[in-house]
Amino acid sequence: MKKRITILGDGAWGTTLAILLSKNGHDVLVWSVFSDHLDELDKKRENKKYLKGIKIPNNIIFEKDLKKAIEFSDYIIFSIPSKFFRSVCQMIKKEDILLRKKVFVSVTKGLEQKTLKRMTEVLKEELGNVKVCVLSGPTIAIEVAKELPALVVVASKDKKIAQTIQDMFSNNYFRVYTSTDVVGVELGGPLKNIIAVVAGISDGLGFGSNAKAAVLSRGIVEIQRLGQKMGAKRKTFYGLAGLGDLSTTCISPESRNRKLGERIAKGEKLEKIIETTDSIIEGATTTEAVYELSKKYKVEMPIVEAVYNILYKNLKPIDALKKMMERERKPE
Repeated sequence: MKKRITILGDGAWGTTLAILLSKNGHDVLVWSVFSDHLDELDKKRENKKYLKGIKIPNNIIFEKDLKKAIEFSDYIIFSIPSKFFRSVCQMIKKEDILLRKKVFVSVTKGLEQKTLKRMTEVLKEELGNVKVCVLSGPTIAIEVAKELPALVVVASKDKKIAQTIQDMFSNNYFRVYTSTDVVGVELGGPLKNIIAVVAGISDGLGFGSNAKAAVLSRGIVEIQRLGQKMGAKRKTFYGLAGLGDLSTTCISPESRNRKLGERIAKGEKLEKIIETTDSIIEGATTTEAVYELSKKYKVEMPIVEAVYNILYKNLKPIDALKKMMERERKPE
């Protein structure tokens, strides 16, 4: 059934999902705080900044007025970086709009740095008892935009909502599964970003496949440990939102988090990398939050601790590796 859908965010993933949903036959509107970029997207029908060469269908609407954008549809897709997520929620709250019947879908793979909250928690905290769900999985935006096969999972405590979103997004190159584990699906994305930074450091230092395999296998253990402590189901982390997303982000040359690690290993400073990167690198901001969560829940996360010390305590990557390799020997 044809839906009216609003995408909040004009980045690579928001644009990709707008194109996908439009091709699925839905009415799609895109809003962004960057009005000049919206004008460019509307005029040129191409997101040259993030998705060069990908045509944007003419029937996608670009709207600068947030109130009109929210009133346009009953399905609101949040493709907003975690550091700006709450502020956009607050902007919506200021508008006189009835939100009770709307469904809010978070596709953001991050945690709020100060509060350590997940994005659906922020949504409910700011907008009240609204309907929320989260869509996640191994999805490099440019690959999906090129209609290469991809599989994801949508999680909601309400099975009917999950099935509706599943039907809305699914097509012959984008397969959607459902889950009721909102916590697990929502944690998989931000947690794997940190492990991807280490994978990039490994690449930057010239280590081989053995090291990359170790990063992935021990990384998923750390993700699962924290996730279960926070109320997630263990099996979720061995599915698309966990191991699937982790594998893609650690391997893909397009992964921003892997690239960050590679540049760190080659001696670049975090501040400089962030300044010279157009897109938000969620792994950088999420690292602090996850490090704090590991202390809060008393979970041993040596890889996360290593990334934190490299990014924020100026520990040299090679010294961090030495410290991890010399840890107390123990059973797997």
